[in-house]
Amino acid sequence: MSVWRDVIGQDSAVATLQRAVAEPGAMTHAWLLTGPPGSGRSVAARAFAGALECPQNGCGECRECRTAVDGTHADVDLVATEGLSIKVEQARELAAMSALRPSVGPWRVIIIEDADRLTERAADALLKAIEEPVARTVWILCAPSLEDVVITIRSRSRHVRLRTPPVEAVAELLHRRDGIEMPMALYAARAAQSHVGLARRLARDEGARIRRRDVVALAGRIHGVGDAVGAAADLMSIADEESTAAATERDVAERQRLMEMLGADPTARTQPPHIRSQISSLEKEQKARATRHSRDVLDRSLVDLLSVYRDALVVHSGAGLGLVNQDSIREVQALARSMSPEQLLGAMDAIGTARERIGLNVAPLLALEAMAITLRVPR
Repeated sequence: MSVWRDVIGQDSAVATLQRAVAEPGAMTHAWLLTGPPGSGRSVAARAFAGALECPQNGCGECRECRTAVDGTHADVDLVATEGLSIKVEQARELAAMSALRPSVGPWRVIIIEDADRLTERAADALLKAIEEPVARTVWILCAPSLEDVVITIRSRSRHVRLRTPPVEAVAELLHRRDGIEMPMALYAARAAQSHVGLARRLARDEGARIRRRDVVALAGRIHGVGDAVGAAADLMSIADEESTAAATERDVAERQRLMEMLGADPTARTQPPHIRSQISSLEKEQKARATRHSRDVLDRSLVDLLSVYRDALVVHSGAGLGLVNQDSIREVQALARSMSPEQLLGAMDAIGTARERIGLNVAPLLALEAMAITLRVPR
């Protein structure tokens, strides 16, 4: 067994990282792992950290490997923001942390799973620490692409590109690691377009499968402006419902824990100022997390919607490519009959534009309505 066992479909990237572990001349102080969502950037980063800390360069069995991968190793620090960005205050804390020598292992490893969410000021705060690294400190930054990372950071990091893993490899991982039956694992891997985390969720959550089917079905139901406005509202509703369902129980538990830590009476009608301040800070964090989660769910819904038009284009062309939505073949064929290849490409462009606009903080509903009007299917 190896620490790399769950890094699937990334032979070239793994070979590069293994060589850095084994050969001092191939090692550097800052790494940038890029790849499409679901390609396993954070999994590869944790595996790399485990291999660096392991006396056997990544056996996968020892305490160093296990704790590095699960995020509990004393010298491996994991940063994954739940908000829309990584703020300058957090970056300054990381810079200070990087100056500390490792306590139990040979390396201090700092993994930033969302390096694309560093603000420019936050990136500036990290720059000196990355430019003038302390001996035995390694930075591992993860992002979807090079262009998503501030140029001053990416120019000082060694780049390793990950690719989308094959559907079969994702299905095999779900079967081996999570005990999911192979037919369901194959469906989930295909529907998630090889996004490992989403595939696991689709395989285990019937509600997620139902929501995805609802999104796929929207493509054939938009005929007029009224339908377009309704479809946009439906997409927002799906995102908000999922975000609320994911957040409600967690938010209540976090508030309860905070009140216990502060020794506050949760039944009191008013709280002292210092407790109100702490509660207000927690609520702001929870709101930022909910906003990000809603945007992420919405973006995933748009990716699912995009896959329907992609499949219709494949049907049009007669290319022997596998369909993402094989289980919705009737809807795909109906869309292919109703729209020309040019119209399908235009629809895909409109979805891409909506994703970009939402990423730039345009009001999501407005971006969705503009997109949906372009997606109208001729009667």
